[in-house]
Amino acid sequence: MSTAGSSGGSPVGAIRALTGLGLGLAAAGLTAAAGAAADRLSRDRRVALALDAEAGVTRRSTYFEAPDHEQIVYSSDGVPLHVVIDEPRGPELNEENGAVKPTVVFSHGYCLSLDCWVFQRRALREAGYRVVLWDQRGHGLSGTGETDSYHIDQLGRDLKYVLDAVVPEGPIILIGHSMGGMTIMALGLDFPAYTKERVVGAAFVATSTGGLSSVSYGLGAAAGKAVHAFGPAAAGRLARFQEAVDGTVRASKDVVNFIVDWGSFGSPVPMSIAELTAEMIFSTRMEVISALMPHFDRHDKREALNSFRGIETLVFNGAADKLTPPAHSDAIVRLLPGAEHVVIEEAGHVIMLEHPVILNEQLLALGQRACRAAAVGHASEETRAPVHYLDVGRRQNAKRIARRLRQA
Repeated sequence: MSTAGSSGGSPVGAIRALTGLGLGLAAAGLTAAAGAAADRLSRDRRVALALDAEAGVTRRSTYFEAPDHEQIVYSSDGVPLHVVIDEPRGPELNEENGAVKPTVVFSHGYCLSLDCWVFQRRALREAGYRVVLWDQRGHGLSGTGETDSYHIDQLGRDLKYVLDAVVPEGPIILIGHSMGGMTIMALGLDFPAYTKERVVGAAFVATSTGGLSSVSYGLGAAAGKAVHAFGPAAAGRLARFQEAVDGTVRASKDVVNFIVDWGSFGSPVPMSIAELTAEMIFSTRMEVISALMPHFDRHDKREALNSFRGIETLVFNGAADKLTPPAHSDAIVRLLPGAEHVVIEEAGHVIMLEHPVILNEQLLALGQRACRAAAVGHASEETRAPVHYLDVGRRQNAKRIARRLRQA
């Protein structure tokens, strides 16, 4: 990894880089008015804790799921990929045609893990679907690869190895969030015949076909350009001081949760959800973060969507997503006539944890459409208008709690 500047060779320099170019950029943007930001941090933290208390959530174990099966799949370059399988709990045959329901395969996003799908795996297995989840290379419990192996095309090949190993036959529904959606696109580009033959449904959740180099991440144009220009090198330097980074994160837990909440969600979420998200993000090693980062700016998989034409598709995104803004989902829909497009107002990037009930409903509906399409041999390509949802209940509940806390 390249280094620059006299401070790049010490932990102090690494922490300065973190503050100046990594998460520090987000913090700087958020705390321009230091007093107001500190007040918001305290207020949001109290609301988040109250949301947990009302739901009876007191432990991280609330989000733990023990799979029915767990195995290691070795990819093309020998990297071990962690895969878990949930067997169906509900009726396994489709009510309309008596066919076995497709296997649903989830691919998570950048700096997350298969744990991000906890609500979706529960809903789908209870509905009678066999569910497969896996950790992408360098994430969760999967192994790490060589630095030059961290790119979207390799992730698509990794997914193919997982599918060959644990879903060797039968119809498949692919669901991908952010980088996981890009992984699905890479699969479609490299294996178009396989995709047409086996995939009966696909969900692209808060993802993009390309053009990410112009995204400002909600920081403003200047700071956004700085992240694109200097972020990979800064992350590379920080990789040399992983322990110092980990220590900084542990010492600043509330601030870290606040930044993660700001970047990941568009509405108030329980503290346990913010902590789960932060845990996944900061469990990803800096060497993996830095190796993948440049490839998002180069990502262009518009051609890949040709492989998904005629397949039942859901495009699902938040109107307040700072990482893959709504225009990126709009672009996918333009390339996939007939796609069901659902937009959640006041929703951010990690939308499957922020609005799980709505996403679960949409995935179950996708499963039903995919079963029908598989029976007739094709999906509809009729252009559909986007469906917008506003989760009024979540917003009103958070406001009610905030009022109660102010009066206390």
